[in-house]
Amino acid sequence: MLPEADIPFRIMDGRVLPAFLDARDVPWLRVLVEEVDRFRARPARELLERLRQPLPCATPPFKLRAAIAVMLRLWKSELCAKVPPERARESLFCAAAAQDNSNRAAAFETTSQALGLAPADIERTLFADLPSEKLVAAPASIPSANDIALRTNQVILRSLLFHARRVRIKAEGATRPLVRQAKLRGLLCSVSEGNPPILDLSGPFTVFRHTLLYGRALGELIQFLPHCAYFKLRADCVLRGQAAFLDVQSGDPIFPAEEPKPFDSKLEERFARDFKRAAPDWDLVREPEPVPAGRTLIFPDFLLRHRLCPQRRFLVEILGFWSADYLVRKLALLRESGLGNLILCVDETRGDALLPSDARIVRFRRRIDPRLVLAAAGEKCAP
Repeated sequence: MLPEADIPFRIMDGRVLPAFLDARDVPWLRVLVEEVDRFRARPARELLERLRQPLPCATPPFKLRAAIAVMLRLWKSELCAKVPPERARESLFCAAAAQDNSNRAAAFETTSQALGLAPADIERTLFADLPSEKLVAAPASIPSANDIALRTNQVILRSLLFHARRVRIKAEGATRPLVRQAKLRGLLCSVSEGNPPILDLSGPFTVFRHTLLYGRALGELIQFLPHCAYFKLRADCVLRGQAAFLDVQSGDPIFPAEEPKPFDSKLEERFARDFKRAAPDWDLVREPEPVPAGRTLIFPDFLLRHRLCPQRRFLVEILGFWSADYLVRKLALLRESGLGNLILCVDETRGDALLPSDARIVRFRRRIDPRLVLAAAGEKCAP
């Protein structure tokens, strides 16, 4: 996430205009990749010092800052030492104390013999665990300038969305995986029925707890938008002290993610496994059809259906992030639509509101107990 001051954008007529990188930026990006890669296996401080100096070509300053932030995530700094630095420091300090600090060379010689290292290696090892002294490590595959541009654009968009109060997404094709990814990340999300359907998400500015974590989760959702046949995103943002709209749509240069996996949430995968063991007479259906509720759609995570009595069926939806107002509106919607067989599983670490006793709600912490889910359905768990 980029600090607001480092995000390349401008505001015009109430709209946020991101300065996305494009083909015109590829030449200087190639130079940047070459410059950064020159410092592999060298201390990170040397690379940072070089990046504070201008490149040997014209570069737009704000785009350059964003690209450097991406590059430093790919060319990571790693500890490289023959012995743990803390052990080297302890050995040298003990040797110096024994020499009464009067002979530096003698202390290094004693430490060298104790650790089996040359005195020069001892000196390099002493502070090798400091961030500035760690060595630059190149990624397994050097990304192209085009890849760097796409990754940078994704970071720019994520950073802008961190300042959103509300995000609305119109999407066609692959909508369900998009909703699933939103729910897996615990985002406050509702879907309005329509053609195309509209996903309405609360932004980080409306979440008063775990704001940074929520902002990152919202940013992660963006990488799945390119899998939709068409999408249009509008975010109501607050940037530089003023409200403005950010629009992103199909065709904008966003780096796509890999195809979503069936289970990319350990929580859901563990619940599915635990439920099948605890309730052998029940079928567990992953991602059933969306259910109309008023003018919106609800996308349950699971359908629980008794094998011998199929009419005994319950829907399960897992909520990660939630607020008291969001949950009250959700429960009111369920009552109005007559949907009484939906069980809501809420993460008790993300909220502390008093929940109504008559609702089908299961609190969980890290793991959803299938016995509590069956109890909420009015069923007994198999012994």
